[in-house]
Amino acid sequence: MTQFFGRGLTCVRGERRVFSGLNYTLEAGGALVLVGPNGSGKSSLLRLMAGLLRPYEGQLAWANEAIHEDPETHNARLHYVGHLDAVKPVLNVTENMLFWAELRQGKQGFGVGSALAAFGIEHLGEVPGRYLSAGQKRRVNLSRLLAAPAPLWLLDEPTTALDVQAIKSLADIIAKHRREGGMVVVSTHTPMDLPDAETLNLSEFMGDFTGGKMH
Repeated sequence: MTQFFGRGLTCVRGERRVFSGLNYTLEAGGALVLVGPNGSGKSSLLRLMAGLLRPYEGQLAWANEAIHEDPETHNARLHYVGHLDAVKPVLNVTENMLFWAELRQGKQGFGVGSALAAFGIEHLGEVPGRYLSAGQKRRVNLSRLLAAPAPLWLLDEPTTALDVQAIKSLADIIAKHRREGGMVVVSTHTPMDLPDAETLNLSEFMGDFTGGKMH
């Protein structure tokens, strides 16, 4: 069974050790919920998992292969949804979705129309990004999870600006992804229905550090 894991992870930003000695293991169909106060490193850990940052110490691996050995392959296996909604203001919603789907070579995936419908925004297809509300932009951004296939979803505060119905839709979509063998890592302050998810409390790994630099 494929595993995505981290061992002995230390993250340093500037001269502060955000966390150290952190371990996790995620298997097919698994979910990991990151909790902890602001500054505990939830977003930093997600960026490490996405290969956007390198750990100061430790290793991240997919099926026993270090992710930094082949960053392009790792990037192709994941979707990372961060705090900012990457909706291009000059493109309409459908054009934004096609751009992401083609970028991920996922044109034969779930389908743009179906992806938008899953979040109840299929009626916004022709609306330019600049006219969308914060909640609509968030739904568009999450819809790209379905517009192109990827086994690993890394979601940083995905429920921001979502209403109760949209949060339920997201939970249902995550559940389906897991049933099909997908993996999910979520950082959220809003309770979500994620059965059998493991919780990683980053406050247990926090610490101070001076004189170190990220590499």
